[in-house]
Amino acid sequence: MRIILVTGTGGAGRTTTALATALAEARAGRRVLLVSADAGTTAGLRADGTGTGKPRPVRLTDAPDAPGTRTPHLLVPDPAADFRREFLALQARSSSALDLLGAAPFEDAELTELPGSGQIAQLRALRNAAAGDWDLVVAELPPVREALALLALPEQLRRYLRRLLPPERQAARALRPMLAQLAGVPLPAQWLYETTARWEQELAAVQDVIASPDTAVRLVLEPGPAAADALRTARLGLALQGLALDTVVANRVLPADSADPWFAGLAAEQHHHLAALRAAHPGLRELPHLGRVPRGTEDLVLLAVPGRQTPEAPPAWTVEDRRDEDGILVWHVPLPGAVKDGLSLVRRGDELLLAVGPFRRAVPLPPVLRRCTVTGAGLVDGDLRIRFAPDPGLWPRSTP
Repeated sequence: MRIILVTGTGGAGRTTTALATALAEARAGRRVLLVSADAGTTAGLRADGTGTGKPRPVRLTDAPDAPGTRTPHLLVPDPAADFRREFLALQARSSSALDLLGAAPFEDAELTELPGSGQIAQLRALRNAAAGDWDLVVAELPPVREALALLALPEQLRRYLRRLLPPERQAARALRPMLAQLAGVPLPAQWLYETTARWEQELAAVQDVIASPDTAVRLVLEPGPAAADALRTARLGLALQGLALDTVVANRVLPADSADPWFAGLAAEQHHHLAALRAAHPGLRELPHLGRVPRGTEDLVLLAVPGRQTPEAPPAWTVEDRRDEDGILVWHVPLPGAVKDGLSLVRRGDELLLAVGPFRRAVPLPPVLRRCTVTGAGLVDGDLRIRFAPDPGLWPRSTP
């Protein structure tokens, strides 16, 4: 199964591009699922059914139905229903503790979703989509900054859970009453560990989908002043997360041969920015401006961008062993577009806390580097080179 995650600048046509991709792939006979909150009402198409409760695939009508083709399916995340379902389940599992506190339980009808529930619903929909029997999943994500934060969320939440409720402490549950007396404070109840383990399992499944070599990100831009910056931001954020950029799409490209002076000036300015995008990304795909809002499948066919059968591999994080030369190991971290002024790194235990531009990530050190100390770092042409010296107290001694 291939998965294409579609993001881009706001208003650049992410929904239309995602829908056009899904329709084109389905026309080629593939089983395609589109995950989107907006695609069912875009381009004049409508969903054949609405779905209630837990999100489920529904067929899109008005799609081509020629021999050998298929109709894509649509999965619409439902943050409100997802939040209510998960909240009520957590409330039921912790009912004993809540009763002791005299808490008044909530009912389904009085629950309203909280900020952040939309992101969790999107991640859960992506996990459910990846578990299905599809040839291709096309998932529409928010604009670039929000999409990068969303893709980083599973790893971040898993790290918080491990720090706040270490799994190894659950092994001491038989000793919990005695430990509570010795410590003088109550220890977390078993239901809390069980809930944490379930969350950890779900987050790990989503992280596996995002980090899969069959998952790639498609970036949709409209050529303009903000496009080049969005491309640099996307490359940097994806590289920090170790993710691949599948395709960069320049959408709504104006024709360059108009006799109208006003239109020609507008097109010339756009093509100036388009040339910068071509230079920054030689594989740029360009989609024409149709002169109208896309309506129906025939317009969408003109805007389809086929995906690669095998996504590009993300830049590798490698450890260079230079102990025989100068006694160090060098960790190469690819950060295309990074600048020294916006870069910082701190070693904390077996993690490297890395901040670059607007992004931050706590990266586990490779095992070989955990027995070393950081001696310096340098940024050379988008390659962060972190130098480590073996710690004599931890490194195995060589025998004469």
